[in-house]
Amino acid sequence: MDLIKLKDIAIMAALSAGELIRQSMNKDVSVELKDGGENYASQVVTVVDKACEEVILSYLLPSCEEHGLALLSEESDDDGSRFKEDYFWCIDPMDGTLAFINKQPGFSVSIALVAKDGTPHIGVVYDPSTDTLYHAIKGQGVFKNGSPWVLKSANNHLSYITDKKLKDTPRAAEIKTLLNEKVAELSFTDIKEMAGAGAVLNAIFVIENGPACMLKFPKKEKGGGSIWDYAATACMYQELGLSATDFEGNRLDLNKKEDTFMNHKGVFYTNYHV
Repeated sequence: MDLIKLKDIAIMAALSAGELIRQSMNKDVSVELKDGGENYASQVVTVVDKACEEVILSYLLPSCEEHGLALLSEESDDDGSRFKEDYFWCIDPMDGTLAFINKQPGFSVSIALVAKDGTPHIGVVYDPSTDTLYHAIKGQGVFKNGSPWVLKSANNHLSYITDKKLKDTPRAAEIKTLLNEKVAELSFTDIKEMAGAGAVLNAIFVIENGPACMLKFPKKEKGGGSIWDYAATACMYQELGLSATDFEGNRLDLNKKEDTFMNHKGVFYTNYHV
C-alpha cells in the first residue's frame, strides 16, 4: 500500500472540503442537533459539515475499494468495518463546528488513516481560516504547507490550550492546580490560556505555542472528543516525538471497540520537552 499516494488523496480531499468551508465562513447557515453526546458542541451540525463529508468521500471511497480500506466519519453511522479491515480512514469533515457557527477561527478539516491496532499512519489537517495545511506519514515526518515542520519554543510560560475558557470548564480548580504544579516543576514563569478552537486545531496550537498542553479529564458522560478528533494529530505527535496520550500517559485507543468516544480515559497532549 502506497502511503504517499494515499496521503495525496487525503490532502486533495481536505483542501476541497476546506474550499467549501471558506465559501460559507461569512454566511448564515442552518444549525441542526444530532445525537453527539452530552455537551452542545458535540450535538451541533450544519449543512456545511454534511457537504464536506460528501466531497471528502468522493475522494476516499475509490481508495477504499482499491485497497480494502474501512471508513469512520463523524457524520455517518459507524458500520464496524474498522474492526474488519487492516486500515480505516478516520474523518472529521469539519472539526470545531461551534467556532464556525460563531464565525470565529478554530475549525478545520481532519483526515487520518489508522491501522486496525489503532496506530495512525497518515494525518492531514487543513485550517481554512489561515489556508494552512499540515500532514504527516508514519516514519516520514511532519510537514506544514509542504515543508518539514520545524518546531520552535521561544516562550518561557506554559500555554494552556482549551476549547472552553478555564473558568467555564468542569473541575477548573483541579486543572489549575495541575498546571501550577507543572509551571513550578519546569520553572516556567506563568500560565497563558488560549481558548475557543476545536480539538484538532487545539492540538496543532499546542505544537505551535510550546511549551504547551491540552487536556481532558476522564469522564463517564459521552461527548467531548471522539476518535476523529485525535487520530490525525496523534500521527503528527508520533512523528515529532511529542506526547499524545490518555490522561494517565497511556497510548490513545484510536480504534476503541465500545464506541468512538475518547472521554472514558481522557486525553493529554503536551510538548514540554521542545
